[in-house]
Amino acid sequence: MLGGGYNNLLQTSLPDSLRCYNPAEETADSSHRAFTTTFPRGFAVEILHVYSGPPVIVYKFRHWGYMEGPFKGHAPTGEMVQFIGMSIFELDEQEKIVKVQFFYDRGELLGGLLKGSSSSDSGILEDGASTCPLMKKTG
Repeated sequence: MLGGGYNNLLQTSLPDSLRCYNPAEETADSSHRAFTTTFPRGFAVEILHVYSGPPVIVYKFRHWGYMEGPFKGHAPTGEMVQFIGMSIFELDEQEKIVKVQFFYDRGELLGGLLKGSSSSDSGILEDGASTCPLMKKTG
């Protein structure tokens, strides 16, 4: 999960209009910058339990950090953001990694990053109109 690897790990089939983080629009550099800005003290990986050893290594992990910087227009909350997942590493006879799989809910991570207020939270659009569905009907 280093060096902008979040683009590969946050792939989604959601329509573009519903993506709060769109890996198709991010480069390795912009992804790395987004997460290092959001987590200035780091975004640690903690191995919680190892279920099997080589040649197939299966483990449970927790990826966590404190949201002390903005993320995609959302203000920092100072809260811990985390997600828990499973990973499988397969090694060859020379103990080189030949296959890696990660299993987790990307919404666990992204939901924590969207808790902070955003510039659209005011309920007023740039043209002065309200985003409130009841107020929209009043003209």
